[in-house]
Amino acid sequence: MLNKFYLFFNECGTDEAGRGCLAGPVTAAAVILPEDFHHTLLNDSKLVSRKNRDHLKPIIEAQSLAYGVAHIHPKKIDDINILNASILAMHKAIDQLKEVPPHIIVDGNRFKNYKGVPHTCIVKGDSKYLNIAAASILAKTARDAYMERIHEEFPMYNWKQNKGYPTKEHRAAIKEYGITKFHRKSFRLLSEQLTLDL
Repeated sequence: MLNKFYLFFNECGTDEAGRGCLAGPVTAAAVILPEDFHHTLLNDSKLVSRKNRDHLKPIIEAQSLAYGVAHIHPKKIDDINILNASILAMHKAIDQLKEVPPHIIVDGNRFKNYKGVPHTCIVKGDSKYLNIAAASILAKTARDAYMERIHEEFPMYNWKQNKGYPTKEHRAAIKEYGITKFHRKSFRLLSEQLTLDL
């Protein structure tokens, strides 16, 4: 059972998707839910089927008090590293809210100060608290839609299916076709990259 965790009225939950991918953006969402919000399907996006994520997305968007979604693209990820890019995506998602929230709860254990707003980091918060779970759904669905769009330009990597994660198929395609403008050059794209011939 997910908790509401409302320490403050209009508290914001934030989460990201795509942190471990080889290609595509890291995407974050920020959501403020009304105090009476409830939906039996809402949970960590990784625990919710695609069908149910797609069902939840418009409900969250329609019933939330405010929400924002932001992408940070591979060049920026390579420039500042994936942790900083994930936090930047969360900040940019919070920027889109109608007003600065009084408190932020964050999935995970790392965050940086946002405009002096107090925040709480919660490990596995997306499976514990409603507003973080809602953010995880919006981040995941937005990122999946993005990966499906760029799949049309580079179908050989099958991003429509793997969403840029390091599957065997994705790594094999990188080995055969090389990398694209959507790949994260600072990531270990091929398993043999870090081995030495001795």
